[in-house]
Amino acid sequence: MDRNSKRYNDINTYLRSIFNCRVQKIYIDAGLSCPNRDGTISTKGCIYCNTKGSGTGAHEPGLPITEQVRAVKHHMTRKYKAKKFIAYFQSFSNTYAPVEHLRTLYDAALAVEDIVGLFIGTRPDCVDESIMDLLQHYNENYMVWLEYGLQSAHDATLTLINRGHDFKCFEKAVAMAKRKGIKVCVHIILGLPGEKEEHMLETARIISDMGIDGIKFHHLSVLKGTALEQMYNNGSYHCLEQKEYMHLVCDFLELLPKEMIIHRLTGDPHTEDLIAPMWSRKKSETQDLINQILIARDSWQGKLTESDE
Repeated sequence: MDRNSKRYNDINTYLRSIFNCRVQKIYIDAGLSCPNRDGTISTKGCIYCNTKGSGTGAHEPGLPITEQVRAVKHHMTRKYKAKKFIAYFQSFSNTYAPVEHLRTLYDAALAVEDIVGLFIGTRPDCVDESIMDLLQHYNENYMVWLEYGLQSAHDATLTLINRGHDFKCFEKAVAMAKRKGIKVCVHIILGLPGEKEEHMLETARIISDMGIDGIKFHHLSVLKGTALEQMYNNGSYHCLEQKEYMHLVCDFLELLPKEMIIHRLTGDPHTEDLIAPMWSRKKSETQDLINQILIARDSWQGKLTESDE
């Protein structure tokens, strides 16, 4: 690795290397729910998730998928000069529906010109063989990534945050996708209640050995209308400071395989719902400072795994 080059394997460079142009994600709200909210597992959801999930809200006025895609595509083309686009089904669990309904949703997004792929956010307990067969079909002509929310590899933490599944469920979901040749991106949250640095870095070591293709980092944000808000207000939860988070991301990156694609270094929660930490609003600053820390350390993604090769 050229130590003067970018210190991690970022998604934008990866996409440009494949499509030879600027590629932008178009965020889609398909109006789907979650088994952790509709009563199948729970009605409470994860302790950090409010009624918006991670969605844009574009579905609320009944805006069809194709119209969502076209509207955002027009904006992205003008703002970023993008030529190709990824349809990103982001809000809640986007495999949580009958296969034929999912086919209708995905087909509607792919019907728009210059859409070259599907990124599908979901839970590891919301996939089965029939869904994998559908995604394998799309994978023949488009780039398909499944994004599984894991958050932590520790079952005690998953129970505490009311995740509704265990780590073994995630392992099975990853294996299912790998058998079908579908790329997997894992979502990890740093700063979860009860977790110390050693817990978070153990998660890094565990997922590094699983052959996962990509990762998204998030810091735990306190949002209005969540169980975490109550914990924060009564003093039983304290947020990571920005500096703590940045150093944890750098530590995590050092333990990841150098070929893993880094989709995101930090989250960007709905600002109108944000209670803490306020540095959540400084996404670009946080990303820039992470890069500066890596340079100052003379560190890079995979630094601590290279001796094992």
